[in-house]
Amino acid sequence: MAKPVVAIVGRPNVGKSTLFNKLIGRRASIVDDTPGVTRDRLYGDCEWNGRAFSVVDTGGIELRSGDEVLAHIRAQAELAIESADVIVLVTDIHSGVTAEDSEIASMLRKSGKPVLLCVNKCDSVGKPPAEFYEFYSLGLGDPIQVSSIHGHGTGDLLDAAVKLFPPEEEENTGDEPVRVAIIGKPNVGKSSLANYICGEERCIVSSQAGTTRDAVDITVSNRFGRFILIDTAGLRRKSHVDGAIERYSMMRAQMAVERSDVCVIVLDGTVGFTEQDSKVAGLAHEAGKGCVIAVNKWDAVEKNGNTLELYRKRLQNDFSFMSYADIIFISAKTGQRIDQLFEAINNAAQANKKHISTGLLNDTLAQATSRVQPPTDKGRRLKIYYMTQASVKPPTFVFFVNSKELFHFSYQRYLENIIRETFGLTGTPIHCVVRERGEKFGG
Repeated sequence: MAKPVVAIVGRPNVGKSTLFNKLIGRRASIVDDTPGVTRDRLYGDCEWNGRAFSVVDTGGIELRSGDEVLAHIRAQAELAIESADVIVLVTDIHSGVTAEDSEIASMLRKSGKPVLLCVNKCDSVGKPPAEFYEFYSLGLGDPIQVSSIHGHGTGDLLDAAVKLFPPEEEENTGDEPVRVAIIGKPNVGKSSLANYICGEERCIVSSQAGTTRDAVDITVSNRFGRFILIDTAGLRRKSHVDGAIERYSMMRAQMAVERSDVCVIVLDGTVGFTEQDSKVAGLAHEAGKGCVIAVNKWDAVEKNGNTLELYRKRLQNDFSFMSYADIIFISAKTGQRIDQLFEAINNAAQANKKHISTGLLNDTLAQATSRVQPPTDKGRRLKIYYMTQASVKPPTFVFFVNSKELFHFSYQRYLENIIRETFGLTGTPIHCVVRERGEKFGG
């Protein structure tokens, strides 16, 4: 059985994202006084009274607005309401009951779902102020006074939510899902890709650059396994980052890379490789993540019989620093080669966490050194006594040698290629550490 879902909804600027962050215990959602900062649905894990559940943060609902992005935000909130087991309507004690609050409350009553009324920004402990009682007029039962900044009342809110959950059943969680960060420049089709994979519009898609601001977690199960997709804000050049919200978005995208297992680096096939694509890929490479390069919008590229292979060769040259990464030509619009993309993601995830026994590694090392002799310098030859794997994510190998200076980069690259080819380490960077005999790893 899937975990219960609690959706946090309300009009803009009532403190939904602050409450979301407080409940899940980390700053996952961007908090700012600017209305419309939260746009997509954000999911976080929470546990209370022994029950594990998901909390969903949504953008502020503006029912009367005709703005395209605000209409998308409203649609995202409606989808969250539809999938929720319990809905928390957040209001603001300082502004009292507004017309928007009344309209949203009416919409929620029609949904037939259990609704809890949260009166936020009650920052003083003790008896509620007189204004608190007017919230009974919304017809949603007893309001719960909460301070999302200080945490007052959040326990009462969670107690009430857990009581409304469906009966608990034994869950079969199976293997841990693969965490996949979808990264790239703005407007390359990251959110379109996430939406295609989900089969629904989970992320807002617009031609306006910067529509995605938060890193959005989306759980997906298909015949390839279980995945958590993290749709991120487009990573721009620093000179093009304007304002605090843009900076927060960049930080969220970088954090998404850090907590992922595999990064899918999305390029726009109609534009081709740019310097910023290389910088984005470099973030994943330096973080030691499994990597797949996805060339999106391939359906819109004019082709002849040779186009794909010529394009692939150019990209292999452009991404020479991560030649291990598979390059998949896809279309988020038509679904072209999405199956191949998932196969590459699984291969990269498995390679990134693969552990190889010391015996197998040294058998391979012996064969490699007999085939190509280690280099010499001024009459001294490099001797590699043995090697071992120190860690995974990424696979990190330690070579114990007679002299670090003799271990030339070209020979290291040769050994890396042999190890990669022998043990199927496609899709992951490899880290190599050289130690002289007697010198401990990490010393």
